[in-house]
Amino acid sequence: MSTTSSRPPRPPAQSQRGPRQPPPPARPDRMPYAPVPRRRPRWAMRAATTLSVVLLASAGIGHAVVSSLDADISRVDPFKDMKNRPPTGHGMNVLLVGTDGRDRISARERQAYRLGGQPCHCTDTMMIVHLSRDRERASVVSLPRDSYAELPAHVDQVTGRQHAPHPVKLNAAYAEGGPNLTVRTVEGMTRLKIDHYLEVDFTTFMRTVDVLGGVRLCTVQPLKDAYTGLDLPAGTHTLTGGQALQYVRSRHVDSASDFGRMQRQQRFLAALLERATSSRVLLNPLKFRDVTRAVLGSVRADKGFHTDELLDLGRAMRNFSPSSSEFTTVPIARTAFPVKGLGSTVKWDATKAEELFRSLREDRPLAVRKPSPRPDGAVGVEVAPQRIRVQVENGTDTAGLGRRVDTALAAAGFVTTKAPVDSPERGVKRTAVLYDPRWDRSARSVAAALPGSELRAVPGMGATLRVIAGADYRAVRPVRVEDPVKRAAQVVRGDEVSCE
Repeated sequence: MSTTSSRPPRPPAQSQRGPRQPPPPARPDRMPYAPVPRRRPRWAMRAATTLSVVLLASAGIGHAVVSSLDADISRVDPFKDMKNRPPTGHGMNVLLVGTDGRDRISARERQAYRLGGQPCHCTDTMMIVHLSRDRERASVVSLPRDSYAELPAHVDQVTGRQHAPHPVKLNAAYAEGGPNLTVRTVEGMTRLKIDHYLEVDFTTFMRTVDVLGGVRLCTVQPLKDAYTGLDLPAGTHTLTGGQALQYVRSRHVDSASDFGRMQRQQRFLAALLERATSSRVLLNPLKFRDVTRAVLGSVRADKGFHTDELLDLGRAMRNFSPSSSEFTTVPIARTAFPVKGLGSTVKWDATKAEELFRSLREDRPLAVRKPSPRPDGAVGVEVAPQRIRVQVENGTDTAGLGRRVDTALAAAGFVTTKAPVDSPERGVKRTAVLYDPRWDRSARSVAAALPGSELRAVPGMGATLRVIAGADYRAVRPVRVEDPVKRAAQVVRGDEVSCE
């Protein structure tokens, strides 16, 4: 391949065996150590590489490296024999599917991160990732796994039986017909053509986070889930792969269940993108090799996702920043839509969902308007403070602290006893909220009002919560009831959920 150079052509060379020409005389007007203009590094002119918008990115690695990685990806054919598909839109649509795959994780890790039981070989997460045509924006839409769906007619991949169309929960599409039926079902529900399919399991997720050196996340409320083992106090944390898996899998942190979990997945994805694009880890070929080995060990992609697509995504990722990404959940009409034989399902809001997917088809940003921040800085909670009774105790030697906390909680709307007492616990450094497990939602509302506080379950304690004020107490933060479903449907940009 010929290249074009900006340098002038060289004069014709003399005979190779001719007399050697004397060196040209030194120029008197040039200093011996005058700086020479630096040429642009060659790596900056090579095409960048990436695995995907979600599965990290790298710049500065040559085309040959990408080609070798391409050969390592396990392939599926989710578009086989598909007919009457939606028309091609603008930009690129990737269906990202997260599967169980716990059988690939060591016994020690399964125990440490509460991954007991048998793998279900089902979809644990499903998102549509839309990369804009100008490659300057990524829009991520979460699809609840319990969404009411109607499967098209298909052949069961296990029994070989022919099935007529029938209603299911969305994650059952993968169990009945694998990637092909999953894509057909999603396209039928969204009228959005899926261009590529990526499937990631627990192993890929954990190894990717670890090879990046962890992902930085922040939370304004303590997060604790006995099912996954998640236990994060309020504040900023750098999560390892196993901790990150606990974070994105937890469904019992609050009453929002799957909707809260999807929001945490989106928040984590924003942090992952920020980590991958802001650090220079992936510009180091050795580190890049480690990342790709971790990711490609168990990722599956469609047969059409090749080197050119990797390079295209890589070029987009070079200038990505947290504000380049936006996240939302498909709008919901009913969170408990009963279906005979299925139980409770999640019913989409047909009108609002159509508006959302039309925006993707037309390659328009979702976050057109940024919601105005609350002037009082209130934090959204599940239970109104007016419904929560609190007994305040002073766990320090600071005189009057219990009265200060009681007064501040009452001003925020909580029903305090107005009779604070000294706690049997002395020298308490971290404020604690003690609660009966039956009133866990109320306890989370109180903890949200006391940044950095610790939640302690005390069975049999009754409906009145106890707050033991510690030396870390500074102030009570205002709280306000917020519908978790409506909150999940809001569009947020990556920079709005980052720790900055």
